[in-house]
Amino acid sequence: MWDIQRLFRVHSREILRSLRRRGLDPDTAADLLQDTFLRVLSKPPSNSAPNFNPRAYLFEVSRTLSINYKKRSSNAPIVAVDDELLAQIADQAPSPETVVYSRQCLEQVARALDELPETTRMAFELHRFEGLTIGDVATQIGLSTTRTWELIHHAYRHLLERVDFS
Repeated sequence: MWDIQRLFRVHSREILRSLRRRGLDPDTAADLLQDTFLRVLSKPPSNSAPNFNPRAYLFEVSRTLSINYKKRSSNAPIVAVDDELLAQIADQAPSPETVVYSRQCLEQVARALDELPETTRMAFELHRFEGLTIGDVATQIGLSTTRTWELIHHAYRHLLERVDFS
């Protein structure tokens, strides 16, 4: 059985140095070091192999990971993009479909709220839109907190029945 913690304590520094000598920056080397131990942890080799050497195996895994990383980097180089350019690329505006759907939902909510009795609607609006606690709503509309909660709960159920949130 592999003692990953002991192997990490004993070999991590020299594996990290090896990755750095392969031309990797410190952050990438540290990431690949962790990937090495994760790979070994998830798929340890069998101990039955003749002349089994855990250190050599760790170095082989880290070497393979560094080669794969360099291949991926050369095929798709990473380009630094400043925040201003990124803001120009990424459109924060919702799609036209999302806008239409949101407007339809708002219209359904408005109609559903109009269907509620005035006290129920007022309790819901104070709680949901004004951010008041149930106790504060109860005080403002002159009901018990239990009755106020029942009204608000009824309003939520009513909205779920009337509005297509899917």
